[in-house]
Amino acid sequence: MTKAKGPLFDVHFRRRREGITDYATRLALLKSQLPRAVVRKSNRLILVQITSYAPEGDCTVCQASSKELSKHGFEGKCNTPSAYLTGLLAGKKALAKGVKTAVADIGRQTATKGGLLFAAVKGIADSGVKISLGGEITPSDERVQGTHLKQGAKEKFEQARKNITGANE
Repeated sequence: MTKAKGPLFDVHFRRRREGITDYATRLALLKSQLPRAVVRKSNRLILVQITSYAPEGDCTVCQASSKELSKHGFEGKCNTPSAYLTGLLAGKKALAKGVKTAVADIGRQTATKGGLLFAAVKGIADSGVKISLGGEITPSDERVQGTHLKQGAKEKFEQARKNITGANE
């Protein structure tokens, strides 16, 4: 019996080994040939990007961060109302760039029923971008409006929502 020579296993891509990218899910999203609504959250901010595939690398059509919400009268943090408003802002920017449909991409983040990620996707859907989203997985309207937060948060939320969507709508 001889010893085996060479590597005994295939080394996967670095991003797969590090647990950053799930290439099977990414391939399925790219096969749809629709722009992706990429939602990412950090400890402080929420980032929503509308990206489209290009062979040389993904192209970002538009993006919105919860940091931008201060321009619309809402203190952007990492909470449910901020996630919804960030998605709404990204959806309005996407419509201005001609994106009418998208597919949600939450990456390798944990999908939690009623979580921040789905609040942002609900904001994109409410802006007018067609995106498939089950109603049972989105947070409740009370949670989105910020009634669980301190006094005055609901009023600030409604004012920011009007500022983003425009007063004529």
